[in-house]
Amino acid sequence: MPITPATATHESSNGTAEAILLELVDENGVTIGTAEKLAAHQAPGQLHRAFSVFLFDERGRLLLQQRALGKYHSPGVWSNTCCGHPYPGEAPFAAAARRTFEELGVSPSLLAEAGTVRYNHPDPDSGLVEQEYNHLFVGLVQSALRPDEAEVGDTAFVTPAELAERHAKDTFSAWFMTVLDAARPAVRELTGPSAGW
Repeated sequence: MPITPATATHESSNGTAEAILLELVDENGVTIGTAEKLAAHQAPGQLHRAFSVFLFDERGRLLLQQRALGKYHSPGVWSNTCCGHPYPGEAPFAAAARRTFEELGVSPSLLAEAGTVRYNHPDPDSGLVEQEYNHLFVGLVQSALRPDEAEVGDTAFVTPAELAERHAKDTFSAWFMTVLDAARPAVRELTGPSAGW
């Protein structure tokens, strides 16, 4: 099996390699165990904790990222600012802030909870399944991006109209519209009525 971000290991605090584990949850988001990352995404999928971040600039434009071509799941597609999985025992808020910095090289100047959404999105290209209990976050980015090329292929700030145009012609992650629609009330509160979200 090729080594990918899903099957790779990370260094523990004592220097040994460990498999990446995710928190398995029940339908109410209560932790019920752990599973290795790739195993949790293999059909039919195991319900696990995830997060999605939506960051906006001072003009109310949404920061999109194009997932790097080397990613094991949905490579090359456009999606929200950042998404991922907390480590077992890691607070979703802390994981969202951590991964935003790891992927984009920037810390949000504001990050706020925006609810949760539960979904089941199979990926027909890979056969993997996103069976997730997803914690949503909205915030502001006010400093220059420094994307990690292993994680991010490209970035773009878009207005709602520009997103609609891009969504019609480009490929987006299977979960993108689900998480955006769930986060919209918080997005509108953050960006104000003039931004059009």
